[in-house]
Amino acid sequence: MLPPDRALATPRLVWGVAALIQAVADALAARFAACTVRGELSGFSRAASGHCYFALKDADGAQALLRCAMFRRAGLLLGFAPADGQLVELRGRLALYEPRGELQFIVESMQPAGDGALYERFLRLKSRLEREGLFAAARKRPMPLFPRAIGVITSLGAAALHDVLSALARRAPHLPVLVYPSLVQGADAPAALVAALAEANRRAEVDVLLVCRGGGSLEDLWAFNDERVVRGIVASSLPVVSAVGHETDVTLADLAADLRAPTPSSGAELLAPLHVKLLDQLSQLALRLSRAALHRMETLQQRLDRAEARLARPLQRVAQARLRLALLARRLPQAVQQASARRHESLRRLERALQQNTRLVCTRWRHREQQLATRLRALDPQQVIARGYALVHTREGHLVVAPTQIDEGTQLRLSLAQGQAELRVASVRRS
Repeated sequence: MLPPDRALATPRLVWGVAALIQAVADALAARFAACTVRGELSGFSRAASGHCYFALKDADGAQALLRCAMFRRAGLLLGFAPADGQLVELRGRLALYEPRGELQFIVESMQPAGDGALYERFLRLKSRLEREGLFAAARKRPMPLFPRAIGVITSLGAAALHDVLSALARRAPHLPVLVYPSLVQGADAPAALVAALAEANRRAEVDVLLVCRGGGSLEDLWAFNDERVVRGIVASSLPVVSAVGHETDVTLADLAADLRAPTPSSGAELLAPLHVKLLDQLSQLALRLSRAALHRMETLQQRLDRAEARLARPLQRVAQARLRLALLARRLPQAVQQASARRHESLRRLERALQQNTRLVCTRWRHREQQLATRLRALDPQQVIARGYALVHTREGHLVVAPTQIDEGTQLRLSLAQGQAELRVASVRRS
C-alpha cells in the first residue's frame, strides 16, 4: 500500500469522449469481430446511395432493438426483397457509430429465416379475407372524374394531412376538403378509423374518401391491417382511396380500397385533376366552340347571300319565264301537227293491218267451210242411197240396223233414191 502522500500524487485517468468511444469500439471489434444474430426486420429502407438501414427486433417479443446498416456492396448481394416483419439472420459485426455514440450492427450478409410472428399474422388474415372476396377487383368502384368534395381520414397532427392539403391546394384550390379526424396508430386506431368511415358515409357530404397516413414499420401501420378497418372500407358507400405509408408499404386497407395510392400526396393527385390543365382544356373547348360557331355563321351567311342573289332580280326571272313561254307557244302548233301526223300514220297502219288480218281470217273460214261441207256431203245418207243403197225403217220410223229389231211378218218401209216401198218380212236369220 502506497503512503498517503504518494497516493495523492498518482494522476487520475480521464478519457476524452472520442477516445472512450474508440476504446469501446475496439473492445467490441475484438470481442464481436464476426457474429450472427436473428430477429425481425423493422423500418427497412434503401437510400439513394444503395446503403440499407433498418432495425432488428427480438423475435420473441422482448423489448430490444438493434440498429443495423448494410452498405451498398453487401446490399447488391441480396437474393430477396426484405420487408418489415420478416425473420432474418444477419452475419456481421458490432460497431459504434462514433458521431452519436450509438451501437449498431454492420451487416455483411442477410438470409431469410422465416416470417416474423406479426408478418405471419398479416399473411393469415390476408388469405382469409381474400377467400371472402373482399379484395376482388370486380367489386372495386371507379373514382369520380370531377369530385365536388373530397373527404380525408387521418390524424390532425399527421404530416400526411399537410402533404395532402398542400397537393390539393396546388392542384385544385377550388375543391372543398373535409377532414374526418382519426387515430392512425395504436390500439385505439382501428375503432377510430371505422368510426370516421361510418361518420363520413352518414353525412354523405363528399364524393370520395382518402384514408392516409405516413410511412412506418409494420407495427406502426398495423391499424390499417385490422379486420375491422378492412370491412369498414368494403362496406363504405363512398369510393375509398387508400394512401398508407410509402410506395413499398402494402396494407390490407390498400387491398380492400377501390384504389391504392403509393403515398398520401399521390393519392391527392389521383383524386384532384390539375386545375391549370382543366382551365387549358376549357380554353381549348371554348376556342373550338368559337371556331365552330363562326364557321356555322359563315355557312349560313353564304346560303343567305345565294338566296338573296336568286331573289335580287325578280323581273329578270319573270322575263326569262315569259321568253320560255313564248318559245313553247311557237313550238306548240308544230308539236301538235307532228303528233297528229304521227297519230294518223299510226291509225293508217292499224287500218291496213286490220284489213289484211280480216281478209286472212275470212279466207281461212271459207276454206274451213268448204272442208266441212265436203265432209258433210260425204256423210249425207241421200248420197249413199243414190249409189244403190236403201234405208230400212219400221212402221214406227225406227231405223233398222240389226236382225234383233224385226221378226217374221214385221212390216217395213224401204227408202230408195227415187221413192219408197212397203214390204213384209218373210223370215229372219240371226247369226
